[in-house]
Amino acid sequence: MSAAKLRADGATALFSVLEQGQSLRQSFAYLQAQHNEKDKAWLQEMVYGVLRNLPQLQYWLRQLLHKPLKSKQKIVEHLLLLGIYQLAFSRVSTHAAVAETVGACDKLKCNGLKGLVNACLRNFIRQDLNAHRSEDPRIASGMPKWLYRRLKDNYPQNLPALLVAMNTRPPIWLRVNQQQVSLDDFCDALSEQHIQFDTNIADAPQAVILRKGYDLTTLPGYSQGWFSAQDGAAQLAAGLLSAQPKERILDACAAPGGKTCHILELQPELDECLALDLDAERLHRVAENLERLKLNAELLQGDAAEPETWWDGRSFDRILLDAPCSATGVIRRHPDIRWLRKDSDIEQLVQTQAQLLESLWPLLKAGGTLLYATCSILEQENRMQILRFLRDHQDAKLSPVHPQDTPEQPGMQILPGDREMDGFYYARLIKC
Repeated sequence: MSAAKLRADGATALFSVLEQGQSLRQSFAYLQAQHNEKDKAWLQEMVYGVLRNLPQLQYWLRQLLHKPLKSKQKIVEHLLLLGIYQLAFSRVSTHAAVAETVGACDKLKCNGLKGLVNACLRNFIRQDLNAHRSEDPRIASGMPKWLYRRLKDNYPQNLPALLVAMNTRPPIWLRVNQQQVSLDDFCDALSEQHIQFDTNIADAPQAVILRKGYDLTTLPGYSQGWFSAQDGAAQLAAGLLSAQPKERILDACAAPGGKTCHILELQPELDECLALDLDAERLHRVAENLERLKLNAELLQGDAAEPETWWDGRSFDRILLDAPCSATGVIRRHPDIRWLRKDSDIEQLVQTQAQLLESLWPLLKAGGTLLYATCSILEQENRMQILRFLRDHQDAKLSPVHPQDTPEQPGMQILPGDREMDGFYYARLIKC
């Protein structure tokens, strides 16, 4: 595959996110499938890099383009962003970055703009714009205005460190399926293949962190269900839920099933584990994960906010509510999120989370546990959400998950980079 085609596909991926509002998960798989493993990695590195540095790249682009491009030519702006990123942040040679970015115009059917692309990239080099970066801290942060403002409001004391963590490439976490293999035996198998990893990770006893990127399907034990890919923060959920033998468990909003599987791995003697999700296609992914890991759960398509449409009337001992959220805690892993989310989304998400809490609480037995979780780092979705619920429900009591977890400051907020984990929030509630 030509270098020009590779860059054209990068521009196409960026256009799909920034102009069409598609997630990279929607558009990237098809584009990457056309390339070999080395080119796939390069493409991901470049596209993710543009998304992480977009405000700075746009700052430079405004100095190079006299007026924005329109209509079918708009994709060339995204090609220019990719070219500028290569010149400013990558190890691609100057000649290749310019020549092959210009050549991508052919693939994008924008031959008439080759001169413009060449001139912009040459001017970037000639004017040494890389040495003249914006002094605006928001632009330097790589965040959209609305998110930068919310982060500044929520974390005024440690904002710089938080922003660095949110733009740092995350490690690959694995969770060992102790129903199929011991941690020691899995690590021995990794060592035999000279795979670099770490273990003995606090609060995540089944976890392994890989120190290099690998095709996970080629790792030992993949087809035998020895492990799953799951960030360390997400691995805390099953332990905090602490399911016991003969109990009935509900994993609401279960897809893609990582936490469902972990619950079953830790406690195989449940009476029932019901994995519920609104999306039938995503529920199919839960089934695939269960099958590979050789686990069993009851799968049900339904809306957790409307239990009257699916609930059989039998109460649950424990409920895991991994609520829909802004996903601001996993931006380092999915940099497109920052450009797909809007400020107006947050209030709607807060309302949805509150509705789910209200709808699921009656399904819980007296003395039962509800674990509320999000991969958000915004207080409105986390601490403030639980404060409101505790205020409005006299039959709800906080069950602390760490020493500083109090009714006044409920839950545990993990920030991106804490113990190498993604951003996550947990609060555990007991029904009195």
